[in-house]
Amino acid sequence: MNEWNDTQAHQDIDHIFRDLLPQAGMAERPEQIRLCHSMLDAMREGKIALCDAGTGIGKTFAYLVAGILLVKHQAASGSVCRPILISTSSIALQEAIQNEYLPMLSSILLSDDLIHAPLRSVIRKGKAHYVCDARLERRLKQVDAGRKNPKAHQALLDARRVLDLDKLSGLSSYDRERICVPRQCRCRLEDCRYHCFLDACWDGQYIIQICNHNLLLADLIHRSQKKKPILQDSAVYIIDESHKLPETARQMFGTTLTAGSIRTLIRSLHTERYVLAAELLDEAAAALLAKLEIPVEEGAGFEPYHALLAKPNDTLKVISRQLEGLLTRETWRQLMSASSAVSLFYEGNPDMVFYAADDDRGGAMLCGTVSDLASQLRQTMWRIEQPIILTSGTLAVGQDFSRFRAAAGLTGERRVTESVTPSPFDYRQNCLLFLPRDPYRLEQADYYDKLAGQIRELATASHGHALVLFTSYIALSAVKDRLRDLEMPYPVFVMGRNPSRTLGEFRSAPGSILLATGAAWEGMDFAGDGVSMLIIPRLPFAYPDAVKEKERGNYPDLRSFLTSVIVPEMQIKLRQGFGRAIRTETDTCVVAVLDPRAARGRRYYPSLRDALPDMPVTGSLREVRQFYLARKGRDYFNGPLREVC
Repeated sequence: MNEWNDTQAHQDIDHIFRDLLPQAGMAERPEQIRLCHSMLDAMREGKIALCDAGTGIGKTFAYLVAGILLVKHQAASGSVCRPILISTSSIALQEAIQNEYLPMLSSILLSDDLIHAPLRSVIRKGKAHYVCDARLERRLKQVDAGRKNPKAHQALLDARRVLDLDKLSGLSSYDRERICVPRQCRCRLEDCRYHCFLDACWDGQYIIQICNHNLLLADLIHRSQKKKPILQDSAVYIIDESHKLPETARQMFGTTLTAGSIRTLIRSLHTERYVLAAELLDEAAAALLAKLEIPVEEGAGFEPYHALLAKPNDTLKVISRQLEGLLTRETWRQLMSASSAVSLFYEGNPDMVFYAADDDRGGAMLCGTVSDLASQLRQTMWRIEQPIILTSGTLAVGQDFSRFRAAAGLTGERRVTESVTPSPFDYRQNCLLFLPRDPYRLEQADYYDKLAGQIRELATASHGHALVLFTSYIALSAVKDRLRDLEMPYPVFVMGRNPSRTLGEFRSAPGSILLATGAAWEGMDFAGDGVSMLIIPRLPFAYPDAVKEKERGNYPDLRSFLTSVIVPEMQIKLRQGFGRAIRTETDTCVVAVLDPRAARGRRYYPSLRDALPDMPVTGSLREVRQFYLARKGRDYFNGPLREVC
């Protein structure tokens, strides 16, 4: 048996990043090479590595190369060959890793004989994302093709050859619920495609397995409870977009209630012809559903929703008693799930914390979670023996990881290493920070009128090409109405319940303006001139809720709580929003923060500067215009003005 050759593994890193990738047209980045070396060391030593990597570093290639070399040299030394598990928060990144990063890397490494077989990968998802062949055939027999929507019927037929439900265009949510693999799968078909897919995932043919944070946590929860694992044992866990891990864990260790889950149950009861039950539930839940259809009011908390749970709670109990044994398995599961969730939120649990949060569709959802999330993560995640790489562009504030470590339950964990790799972008040349000299006070009666006028001035100075990131849907709506009255010279798009469509419209109309909140603060890519003006009306402080109130009790006074929790969380969120501005080396952008608390000499000005890269600061609109004249080409200014959308 050969021993691990540490020197050769690190020489391979240098060869790949200094020779092979540049030959394929990629720039050599010293920061990326150092990051890859440190990741490989952490993997070899079984560490939990926190890697804050700025925009443009190329962290995806860094951890892919480190993971591949780990497995390659472990195999050469005779160790058991196990796959690399990569967990991300977004589907877009999962698909990019599988369809862009890995094929390119595989081709390059094969051509240089660093690997001897193509890198095969698979995206793993929960059961509900896959077709159950038995349920599909049952559903097709029930459907009247003549009365069925043609696209929906074709999607059902396509499901015979497409296993992944996410790839079926036109499939209705009702059909999806009835043909997906159920929670308790009792399939007896020998040629079941889902089980064949699972067998392939477990037989070692995929060296890289990709999933989301939810599935990763579900697997670790299974393991901690001595249940059958969902995912194969791995050589290393790589958690990208890991700043989202604590919030995902909060949901995984708790429960949520959305308007969609109740409406789905009402539709299912109608479909199974229990019309009276459906109508009773619709009436009992009407006030709650109306409340959940709109964003959470600032500072409102959980109480406004609690009183609206009484009627649906009583009605669901009655329906459960009367329809027991009469519903299909899937509808009964929906009924039990909704009934238990409503009951939990209404009756409470002393070991849980309840709060309301904005969802990604412009509405609200109710959340209940364990009161000690850090302890849960320590018991399920940080006790595993394998190395874990956690990476993101927003894990630290400056060089300080303390907020993430506290939220993730990593305080005092001895295996943890930390590294910060700053972005290689030239922010001093390509970015300008605008802070108004006399900002409008948030408590002014005409604040939104003044804010809308200021946004119009800035968007006019940038010739459109603007993204306005709000901290709430209420503020977004107030400004949207006022901008319409101001007759904006550029198209104005508002991100609402169909963000992908709105995003497409914004990108197809160069020079336009996008008003957004929620998910737009991170994960959306606006490379090029599409966003050359980023406007942040208010610093993104989290609104008080039961979770924060619970955490407040861990600190001796309000000042230490603000310093340790509230301000660092704001800074991390601000960095996420700032990341929408500069996405490539050639992007240029003005970032305008209009919150009076962030103005020069004000309380949060130092926190603002600590959170953002070093760049020039101005309060002059004339300097903003000069910035664009000096850095933008003629085509940027020649776009025709458009009517307001």
